[in-house]
Amino acid sequence: MTVLLRESLSFDQAQIVTESTGEGKDLYLKGICIQGGVRNQNDRVYPVVQIKIAVDAINEQIKKGYSVLGEVDHPDDLKINLDRVCLMIDNMWMDGPNGFGKLKILKTPMGNLVQTMLQGGVKLGVSSRGSGNVNEGTGEVSDFEIITVDVVAQPSAPNAFPKPIYEGLLNMKNGHRVLEVLKEKSGQASVDSKVQRYLQDSVLRLIKDLKI
Repeated sequence: MTVLLRESLSFDQAQIVTESTGEGKDLYLKGICIQGGVRNQNDRVYPVVQIKIAVDAINEQIKKGYSVLGEVDHPDDLKINLDRVCLMIDNMWMDGPNGFGKLKILKTPMGNLVQTMLQGGVKLGVSSRGSGNVNEGTGEVSDFEIITVDVVAQPSAPNAFPKPIYEGLLNMKNGHRVLEVLKEKSGQASVDSKVQRYLQDSVLRLIKDLKI
């Protein structure tokens, strides 16, 4: 049975670098979008050949003139929500076992938010969104298709947030608790999934409250 597959990588795991074409010009994120040949945190294994097929399919779409759009955080399905779009995939390629991508940050409300966070020093991660079949015994994925790549929150220390985001957190309900968790976790090498989900949800509530 084909299922929804979402695989998140932190800033460090994705080895993200930012590129700009100049003052006031386009901003790009570049790094690993999907890892192959290893068992990931979701206990799934993506064979390298499956990733290559999916990467080639994305590039074929782009070559044909289709726009492959990504969002801020993941929705609960494979549909692209235009009000959440922040990026467009420029191209993807294989490097060793991993699928890399170059992601153009768009000048949409969500894209402007991502750019503001990056310029403020926030380390953001990426997450592939796709579909495929998972072998229940081995966790191996087959018939894999990448739908897009989304930007996901990887909050660091509170002072890494740009001023409007920091002040918004202070003003929002339970904002002080969010900041306390950020302080507690900012020095740790890893953050458990429940805390990470809590931080992501808090930032997304802030976005909604600010009506960005």
